[in-house]
Amino acid sequence: MRIAIIGAGLAGLTAAYELRDHSVDVYEATDRIGGKLHTVAFEAGPTDMGAEAFLARRADAVEFFTELGLADSLVEPSGLGSLVYTGGQVRPLPRGGVMGIPSSSDPVKHLVSAETAARIDAEADAAGFPWEVGGDVSVGALVRERYGDEVVDRIVSALLGGVYSCSADDLGLRATVPQLANELDRLAAGGSPVNLSTAVRGLEASRAELPTGQGAVFNAFRDGYQELYEALAEHSGADIYVDAFISGIARDGEGYRLKGGEDVVYDRVIVATPAPTTALLLKTLAPEAAAELSKVKLANSVVVGMRFATDEGLPQNSGVLVAADEDDLTAKAFTLSSRKWPHLAERGGALVRASFGRFGDDLAIRAEEDDLVDAALDDLQTATGFDGRAAGLEEIYVQRWFGGLPRFDAAHLATVSATHELLDASPDAAGIFLTGAWAGGVGVPAVVAHARATAEDCHD
Repeated sequence: MRIAIIGAGLAGLTAAYELRDHSVDVYEATDRIGGKLHTVAFEAGPTDMGAEAFLARRADAVEFFTELGLADSLVEPSGLGSLVYTGGQVRPLPRGGVMGIPSSSDPVKHLVSAETAARIDAEADAAGFPWEVGGDVSVGALVRERYGDEVVDRIVSALLGGVYSCSADDLGLRATVPQLANELDRLAAGGSPVNLSTAVRGLEASRAELPTGQGAVFNAFRDGYQELYEALAEHSGADIYVDAFISGIARDGEGYRLKGGEDVVYDRVIVATPAPTTALLLKTLAPEAAAELSKVKLANSVVVGMRFATDEGLPQNSGVLVAADEDDLTAKAFTLSSRKWPHLAERGGALVRASFGRFGDDLAIRAEEDDLVDAALDDLQTATGFDGRAAGLEEIYVQRWFGGLPRFDAAHLATVSATHELLDASPDAAGIFLTGAWAGGVGVPAVVAHARATAEDCHD
């Protein structure tokens, strides 16, 4: 069987690896593989300018990386806590709860007003709210209704913004915090009053019952994610074409031809591209599926990587998040990478990543590179007191992520489900399969799992 894969990001390369017993061609529109994973060559060593870590509690991902021969490359973080910049100062990021959503005011009292703290503690005794089992709502809308604006703007959006490049108001609860949605399902299905604090408390109790000694929650690759995407490319045995823009997919008998690809008829095609690109590629073969998928919007973001000669004065923390209601900073977060990762600290000096951009703003598109670097340095000093210019700025790398992540809003899961149903109902698209972050969820383990399942479906 001859298979084409459009997109040489994590999803496409994972699918290629899973289909290594077949004849596979992979087409990548840009000049490199890896997609939203990108390791750059700093003088001190390889440094990630996209995702830098993955959820190590996903045993399937760790087993997969072990299968690729990368087990010895996995490293753990230092365990240092994070900070949040709010009210003109940095304060400890609260622990516990679920993605910043607390079950009581105790962990967040230092970040919210007395009125908000009282409101949080009273929520469990307030009337429950209507909840549709299996449905979804805006994270921001729900938490604002039950706890107030301060919890959303100062904590929840700060956390979710770092993961999804969106505010809590732009994200769906089930799409981004599924364990909490499932707990609300359980309460509603059992006939219990549905209260936010009750659901969070139930998840905290379940977490407390888990066995200890499971290791770090997150892992990274010692030499960056290049280790992963290069291993996938090598072990896949696929022919990989970079700078190969595919503009369309056409039916040819029982197979498919790619506009811009090799002069070959493929039996199957896996599309592993961002949602808008995938929608365009499906427009002729499955117009209804394409129209549905076009509803998915993307968030732009920027990462500014900076290496300094010294780390003197840099806080002993793994990162700093910026509250969404702070107007005096442009950056949304800082990863103090050489504090967070011991293997990076061994290189000497300091490595810091500044992140900019949320869904709806055009900062990634309009901002000049020099302005971004200046903002990163100024905001870092404002938030932490660390003077990067005085510390000796030795290397800079600015990575713009145009459409870096899909917006996982309250309608996202329904859109994904409808897209697959409409694709399945399209006779001309019987050999077309879809994967990617928009389809499987954000995070490396989720993308890998979905791509592997898609490859299995394609094989069958």
